[in-house]
Amino acid sequence: MDKFSPELRSATMRAVHSKKTKLEDSVSKALWKKGVRFRRNVVDLVGKPDISIKRERFVLFIDSCFWHGCEEHCRLPETNKDYWTKKIERNRERDQKITNYYLNAGWNIVRIWEHELKVDFNQTILKIITKSRL
Repeated sequence: MDKFSPELRSATMRAVHSKKTKLEDSVSKALWKKGVRFRRNVVDLVGKPDISIKRERFVLFIDSCFWHGCEEHCRLPETNKDYWTKKIERNRERDQKITNYYLNAGWNIVRIWEHELKVDFNQTILKIITKSRL
């Protein structure tokens, strides 16, 4: 059972946006401090990557555990389970198509999970920097 009323849950979900997330902001600031120059949410790239460096053919997607269906941490809401199961499955399928697109096009793509940043933020940033310069 959801602990929020349907009205409050609806308002909360409406407030969720697809860009300028706290995760994205913290990663962006850390990369910028390390001298990595990039663009955020470039609309003319497939999937609108969170961070991209076109000249390096590099894209980064920061996947939240809930919205992208992390096997370890994604807990679906108790209400409307069928909807959420299908929604998360569609998100995962879309993520896989986008990943395949960039791999087939010869781009370097990195996907990091929200929990990777929470476990070891600095190590994850170093991983991103290393992969962005391959």
